[in-house]
Amino acid sequence: MRRGGFVNTEESNPHLTAKIVVSYVRHHRLVPDQLADLITSVHRAIGHVGQPPEPEEVLTPAVSVRRSVHRDHVICLDCGYRGKTLTRHIATRHGLSGDEYRQRWGLRSSHRLTAPAYSERRSTLAKELGLGRKPLAKVAPPTTSAASASAGRTENPKAGRTSRPRSALKTKDAATGPGARSIPARRRSRARGASQSA
Repeated sequence: MRRGGFVNTEESNPHLTAKIVVSYVRHHRLVPDQLADLITSVHRAIGHVGQPPEPEEVLTPAVSVRRSVHRDHVICLDCGYRGKTLTRHIATRHGLSGDEYRQRWGLRSSHRLTAPAYSERRSTLAKELGLGRKPLAKVAPPTTSAASASAGRTENPKAGRTSRPRSALKTKDAATGPGARSIPARRRSRARGASQSA
């Protein structure tokens, strides 16, 4: 079965494959469709036993890592794409997240995927719009004397008035009429319903 330290897949023992598969199936649940894939993968793995591992693909970047980040743009190391930000590009074009991209090329976690000028521009825009801050509570200036309050009314005579909806005024008049008790509107309607049913 062994020739020169390598296993010949054509002469590999099918009983060995069957023993491994049976042992696996005893301890794991499988759908019947997965059984054929399991047998194939075990047979292939037995065939590769003793062979030297395949050399990993050596990646060559489109530009050097040092030259990939410029003030106005960043360059993708996989394909040479230039843009303000690479996060969407590497996700759609290469199927990688930012961390996977950095790991693939052996980059530090602080390696920029966004152009510095673009980040600064977005930051200043957000600060101008007030994003990320809690709104400040507006405090009304305290009135110091009655004279200043009366002076304010002369400028706008309706400023001191408060308005109520008409329905609230009618309810108040009905509640303050002769023989009426001071019951809130909800309780009064319940009280009437209870007195009618009794």
